[in-house]
Amino acid sequence: MGCRTPPRRMKPQWDSLDLPSSASGRPALRRFSTVNLPDIEIIETSSMQFHATTILSVRHGNQVALGGDGQVTLDKTIIKSDACKVRVLAAGKVVVGFAGGAADAFALMERFEGKLKDYPANLPRAATELAREWRSDRALRRLEALLIAIDAKHSLLVSGTGDVIQPTDGIVGIGSGGNYAVAAARALVRHSPLPASEIVRQGLTIAAELDIYSGGNIIVEQLDCEA
Repeated sequence: MGCRTPPRRMKPQWDSLDLPSSASGRPALRRFSTVNLPDIEIIETSSMQFHATTILSVRHGNQVALGGDGQVTLDKTIIKSDACKVRVLAAGKVVVGFAGGAADAFALMERFEGKLKDYPANLPRAATELAREWRSDRALRRLEALLIAIDAKHSLLVSGTGDVIQPTDGIVGIGSGGNYAVAAARALVRHSPLPASEIVRQGLTIAAELDIYSGGNIIVEQLDCEA
């Protein structure tokens, strides 16, 4: 039997890589120092957040009003200025405004509308049942939103933590500009003869001047109060 010729090993062509060679014929390794690069902001679509909203409700005199701005902001860009964040339910007897993710808020409003049908003419009971279900249900628990609901007798804030809060002075606000709107509304209630609907409108306008996530078209709904 003839001897097989071992395969010929090719010498690496380091010269073709244009790298400096060491005494062994292999390229010398270089150590690079760490360079501090300027901060570069990388925006991922999945991490973008929708900021939408100032919602304000005022109960004053013989009127209760609830309104919201129309601006929707995606990260740092205004993408919509005429969004409707206020809805009339229960054949015009209940008005609801929401702050938070639009899909989450609409899902909650559908549940709330069902509770109003289960407990007609009883807004506190409907709000309490929604808050209880919102807190205990695994699917609803993931929804991130706040609701304000008003009727002729009650003004309620409903949250996913199980809270149902009725403000002492009848003024309540939510959303990124909610605190600004509440402060403006309280001042107007104490020092102006404006009706509730106009106080809501002016409060939202002032909030939009301070909060970059609020602005656009303002929608206000009103109801007559009952003692």
